[in-house]
Amino acid sequence: MNDLDCSGMASPLLRERDVLPGGLLDTETSALAALLGGPTLIHLPGEREPPLFVCVLLHGNEAVGWEAVRALLQDNLRQHGRLRLPRALSLFLGNLAAAAQGLRHLPGQPDYNRVWPGSELPETAEHALMARVVEIMANRGIFASVDLHNNTGRNPHYACVNVIDNPSLHLATLFSRTVVYFTRPMGVQSRAMSRLCPAVTLECGKAGERHGVEHARDYLAACLHLSALSEHPVAPHDIDLFHTVAQIKVPTEVSFGFGPESGDIGFIPDLDQLNFRELAAGTTLGRARNPGARLEVQDERGRDLAARYLEAVNGELRLRLPVMPSMLTCNALVIRQDCLGYLMERYDHRVPHRITSTAPAG
Repeated sequence: MNDLDCSGMASPLLRERDVLPGGLLDTETSALAALLGGPTLIHLPGEREPPLFVCVLLHGNEAVGWEAVRALLQDNLRQHGRLRLPRALSLFLGNLAAAAQGLRHLPGQPDYNRVWPGSELPETAEHALMARVVEIMANRGIFASVDLHNNTGRNPHYACVNVIDNPSLHLATLFSRTVVYFTRPMGVQSRAMSRLCPAVTLECGKAGERHGVEHARDYLAACLHLSALSEHPVAPHDIDLFHTVAQIKVPTEVSFGFGPESGDIGFIPDLDQLNFRELAAGTTLGRARNPGARLEVQDERGRDLAARYLEAVNGELRLRLPVMPSMLTCNALVIRQDCLGYLMERYDHRVPHRITSTAPAG
């Protein structure tokens, strides 16, 4: 069911189902591609409409979403003898080819969470696929959108939003009091869906941790039981809200590792332990063995802020300002495919009805 594009790579086609395919809930993440054939959108009825939209496996090595949905539906079947959902559910299973190999995405594929409407990447077949998913869901109507992910570094469980309004923040704090507001990178699922409904991205800890699956399953069950999302402000004592102000990347020409003798830049071995800690100016991230080696630090508008946030002192890479990092990882492949991590600052708790981003439209 895949076509070949001019490069010879398979172009993904969207499969759409109105019932659960036989054996789906018994299928492990690595076998979903063999069963379903590729990216699949499944619509399941419920007692309330419109549906909750749930997105899993945009990154093939992040199984928490599928495992949580699988557990939720199995629990429902055991309880009722048949699927009897309190709200309709539309489920999108994304990069199943990468999931079959346990990879974020395959060589030659774009990142499936960078190709949704608003993406800055060159147009691909995956862009058209995601645009079709958005079109279908816009026509059906959506109660709320949830995109489920794992981290590769050590992070708490937290929720992300791309607009600040009361329903979105209530949807986020139902998962965690720690909430991150970001507007870049572009082309992410939650930002595309936030034009249609309250939308969140959930970061559920490292892959393989049972607590992440259970937390995500319980959260989805709670969402399906909601009749509405409150328009009232979230109480300041119920939320820790942070704003992602910069993304850190290692330039392709810079070699790196974790330890003092590792490449042009040797990061501290336990770099990911700095996540979600409010770090003082002067905190060391690593050492630059090559005086010309530098990191790229870009804000939401793509401006270079490396000199604002980082400095080299006697070969040590240090923070110039107090910040809180998130998603710092020691996974070299993820660093090359995506980034080293992000820098955040605390955000004002006074939340008006809605704020739209001043960053480029997405």
